[in-house]
Parts: sequence; structure tokens; C-alpha cells
Amino acid sequence: MIDQLKSIFLFSHLSEEDLTHLASIGKFREYNSGETLFYEGSFSDKLYILMKGIIKAYKTDMKENEIVLHYFYPVSLVAEMANLYHIPFPATAEFQTNGYVFEIDYPLFERDFLKNPTVSFELIKSLTQKLKYLEEVITTRLALDATSRVAKFLYENGDISDSTKRHKIATILGLTPETLSRSFKKIKILGLISDEGKNFTILNREGLKELFS
Repeated sequence: MIDQLKSIFLFSHLSEEDLTHLASIGKFREYNSGETLFYEGSFSDKLYILMKGIIKAYKTDMKENEIVLHYFYPVSLVAEMANLYHIPFPATAEFQTNGYVFEIDYPLFERDFLKNPTVSFELIKSLTQKLKYLEEVITTRLALDATSRVAKFLYENGDISDSTKRHKIATILGLTPETLSRSFKKIKILGLISDEGKNFTILNREGLKELFS
């Protein structure tokens, strides 16, 4: 376990003694695809670090539609703001693949490790990155129409290679699959992308940028 803990960015600088103590207040826990790590509105005394797998964080509107806020990939902290501010989780977190987390007793972690300036700084960096991402999501959805959103996504992420990924793109961008499909067609007519079956290839990246700039 100590070697795995050393590989986590938050703890890479800790001494063997500190890592041993950390191991005593945490454990690795496995999840299957589709299992929920936590629910929106629930409280937790655990700090979660995603070690393997993909987690989707989402909220549900009054019509029971999912609004995806973020996808977490290893290695990353998950919903640490709820821990730091002692508030309910702002969203539900669900595993999209099999994976596992390192689950830490947060009250003990707060008492024994948050006084360490490097640990605190890494937590602040993690929060800042999430706030930046959320700000970009909000700005994109308010300021851009569907076609512009798709163009921006293609510009930043590259070619699309399968239908499952396109379904996730629709969710990320807050679009229906039908609207996403129409946007792809518009961009294709402009000669900015080409399609071969289920795959889309970018032909003119700067042209895509003009659609959302």
C-alpha cells in the first residue's frame, strides 16, 4: 500500500512515517461500473481519491434529466470541496467503468495532514482546476449555440471514433443526441469534418475555432 500512496500527487512528498499513518486511516475500495460512490445531498466523513476507472459527476433536474458536470479520471480527488467546507455533496458520483478509490477518514486526515503546507497547496490546486472547468462549462452553455458547442469540443478534443463516445459528448454539452447529430451534419456541410461510418475526422481545425470564437 505504501508504494501506491507514494504515487498519489497529494502524498508523494510525505515521509515513510506519514505514509504509514495515512495507510492506517484509509483503505482501497473497489467499485463496479454503474455503482454509486455517493449521492447528491448526502454527507460523508470520507475523502475520496480515484485510483482507477472513470467517475461521472452529475445533478438531476426537476424532470429527472441528468446534467453532467464532470468526468473524473485517475489519479484525482473527488468532491473534496464537500469535505473542506463540511457541506453535502453537490452532485452524485457514479462509476462508468470498474475501478477503485482510496478512501480516507477525513476528520483524522484534517487533524493530522492539513497542517502540512504541501498537502494544503495540492488541495487548493485541485479545487482551482475544478472551479475553472465548471466556469468553462457554464460559459459554454450560456454563450454558445449547439453547433458552436460541438465545434469547440471538436477543436479541443480531436477526432470522434465511436458512437458511445458521441452519446457522452451530448451529455457533456447538455444536448440531445438528435441535436448533436444535426450539429455534426452542419459542421460537415461546411467542410470542417468528414465522416466514415461512426467516425468523424477533423479537416479544418481553425475553421472549427471560427464557429465559437
